[in-house]
Order: sequence, then C-alpha cells, then structure tokens
Amino acid sequence: MIHIDEKRIGNLLAVAGKATAGDIDAILAKSRALKRLTLEETALLLCADDPASVRKIFDAAAYVKDTIYGKRVVLFAPLYISNFCSNSCLYCAFQAGNRQLTRKALTADEIKTEVASLLQRGHKRVLVVAGESAPSGRTPVDYYREAIDAVYSVQVGPHRIRRVNINCAPLSVDEFKVLKTAGIGTFQLFQETYHEETYRKVHVRGPKSDPDNRIDAIDRAFKAGIDDVGVGVLYGLYDFRFETLALMMHIEHLERTFGVGPHTISVPRIEPADGSALSRNIPHRVSDSDFKKVVAVLRLAVPYTGIILSTRETAQMRDELFTLGVSQVSAASSTSPGGYADARETCQPGTQFSLNDHRSLDEVIASIIAHGFIPSFCAACYRKERTGGHFMDLAKPGLIKEKCALNAVITLKEYLDDFASKKVKEDGYRMIEKLKAALDDEGKAELKRYLDAVDKGARDTYV
Repeated sequence: MIHIDEKRIGNLLAVAGKATAGDIDAILAKSRALKRLTLEETALLLCADDPASVRKIFDAAAYVKDTIYGKRVVLFAPLYISNFCSNSCLYCAFQAGNRQLTRKALTADEIKTEVASLLQRGHKRVLVVAGESAPSGRTPVDYYREAIDAVYSVQVGPHRIRRVNINCAPLSVDEFKVLKTAGIGTFQLFQETYHEETYRKVHVRGPKSDPDNRIDAIDRAFKAGIDDVGVGVLYGLYDFRFETLALMMHIEHLERTFGVGPHTISVPRIEPADGSALSRNIPHRVSDSDFKKVVAVLRLAVPYTGIILSTRETAQMRDELFTLGVSQVSAASSTSPGGYADARETCQPGTQFSLNDHRSLDEVIASIIAHGFIPSFCAACYRKERTGGHFMDLAKPGLIKEKCALNAVITLKEYLDDFASKKVKEDGYRMIEKLKAALDDEGKAELKRYLDAVDKGARDTYV
C-alpha cells in the first residue's frame, strides 16, 4: 500500500525556503540534462519565490518541454456519459445530495450522437468521464465498456475517434482487465488531495470517502496490464506545495513498483460548481503566479510526463502554459452529459463545474498556431504500443518528439483539409510549409509521402 509521508513533506517544506540562488541553479542544470528531480529538489523549486529564480525556473521548463515533446500540443475532448454519483464530494456538482442538478446517464445511442457531434467538429481523441454510479441493472464497468464500444463504433465520413481514454471510479483488477480489452488508452484517476485530514473532510460519504482504495486503484490498473495511467490533484483543497510533493511521492512509488511513472499529470484548479459552497469559498486558493510555477516545476520534476490542462482555465492562461510545460489540452469542452449534441450546452443544467475557456476547437487551434505550436490529434503511440516503459524509453532521452512532430503535422493537415476555417487553413498550411523547409532532404521526402497520402484521401495515417 502507498504511504504518503506527511511528516517528511512538512520537513522538506520547512527547510526549502532556505535555498540559495546557487542551489536553484544547480537543480535547473540537472533539469536541463533531462534528469528526474528528487523530492528535496522539487521542494526547493516550489518554495523559490524571488523573481529571478522563478524566471529561471520558467526558462528551464520551456527548454525541457521543447526538448522532450517539441512544439506539439495534443487536443482532446471530455465526453461526459453520466452525472449520477453515489459520492458526496463537497467541491463537485455531481455530489449525491445536490438537488439542483438535473441527472442524466446517456444510452449507447446517445453516446453515439455525442461522438458524431465531436467528429463533425474535428475531434479525434476523447476522455470518457462518469460519476461513480451506473444506470439501473448494470455494473459500472459494464456501463463503461458499453460506452467505449459505442465511441469506437461511430464513423462520420472517413473520421473515427482514434483513442478513448477514461476517467472513472476505482475498479478491481479484474474490472480493469475489462477496460484493457476494450481498448482504452490512458486510465485517469485523481486523488484530488493527498492530505488525509482534508481528504476525509471533503469526501463525506460514498465509496470515494476511502482514500486508501482510491490511491491504490492506480496499482490495480497496472496489475491488470494498463501501463498508461494519469494522475492529478485538485488544486485548492490544500496547500499546493504539499499536494505537489505528495503527488511526487505517489509517482516515486509507481516507478519503484512498476518501473514506470504516469503517462500524464492533470492540474485542475477548483472552479465554481452548482450546489457546492466549497467551490465558491476555496480553502487554499492557488494564485495564477503560483499555478504557473506548479506547472513549470512539474515539467522539471518529471520531464517525460505529459501535463494536461482543461478548459477550467482561461484562454490567456492556457496559451501561456503551452510554453511552461503543458503538452495536452481539452478544447470546446462540455462537462454535461449530452452537452455536445445540445446547442444550448452552456445554459443547460447538469454540468460538473464552470468553464473559463469557451472557444471553439477552430479558435483554440488558431491560437496554438499563432503561438508557434503544432496542434495534434495523434494517437499513434497507443496503436504502436509505445506505452508504459516503451514510451518512457523514447521520452526520457527526448527521442519521442521526432515521431510526435511528424504525426502532429499529419493530423493537422487532416484537420485543415476537412474542418478548418479559411484563416486557420491559411495559417496552418503556412506553418506546415515552414516546418517542412526546416527538415533535411530525407525528412522532407518522408513528410511529403504522408501529406500526399492525405491529399489523396487517406486519413488516420501515422508513424
């Protein structure tokens, strides 16, 4: 069983504020060599607060992000299939006692309608999300399996969803094996808060009130053969420095036990949720400046791990964080079951929390291009079995970005041809030509082969 040593974290934070500029410089030199940071080193960066040191942290994070992942930013959409939940989590609109919420569990046909709507916008990757409950007569894992099958079954023209990731309740090893055979990419589960007293205080009733069952679920996923997992913290429930170090402890446990850490880390901050007083009176609000530092430090602490940012954050914040370490973003999101097919999604009840970035997918892509990054819908690593240790073997030395960059350009070309507005087409094609010009002759020839195939109607080609 995982043990989060709260006393040790407290001791680390107590001495971290005494770090000198030379200490920070030495840690950042290690980071630029793409080496994993220790808990002690991570604590020193988290507690650095003088402007010069923070600027150096940001610069190092930008360097490491570019060295590992290059310029690509992966796009996905959350697909909420149900907001029924048996838990009472004080920060969430889905909490069982919330009478303000209109409840909905999508049928397989309704899920297909949602997926068709996403495909028509240009999405290729989804994250299935569900409250910890299931429609009457079915177990949660059966409902998840039905939903995954429904997502993969939909085709709109030549377009299909290329990979389904899932954020769902903790399962048994046997149940995780069901998800594995269903063809999921990443299993994602957030501890929300690693501080035990806070955890028990905000998770009042329901299965989620057991912190040990939740934290051990990631181990069970690995034991079931799912080697691609995502972890995260809900920032705002407790001190962000403690939470980040506890998250690192969890990651160290995974690396010791299974030889590989998480594929992704998510960094949501609490946003207002209907029926949740706590979400409007955040116990440990994280400022924008501290939030930027959290993202940068995570990028340095575990350089090979993808960092996911949702539409909880504003457009401006999301654009800034591309440079500091974020490598995946949701776009044009709905947090309500049925929200994509219903044009009134921004007004309908049943959402989990408020969103701050309401841009369309096309607008998000336009912004990514404008900031010099490559929008990507690639899911090649899952289908090439570049997951778990295989992925880390490529990511840790910075080798994965060559494949990521090529696949990003191919998927961008598909989006531009089939979905983009006129201005985005112009800017996107110009970016592709610029990227092509920077390649050597062999690289130019390889990219041309793929882009010519797209011109001839091929879709979903990848390296």
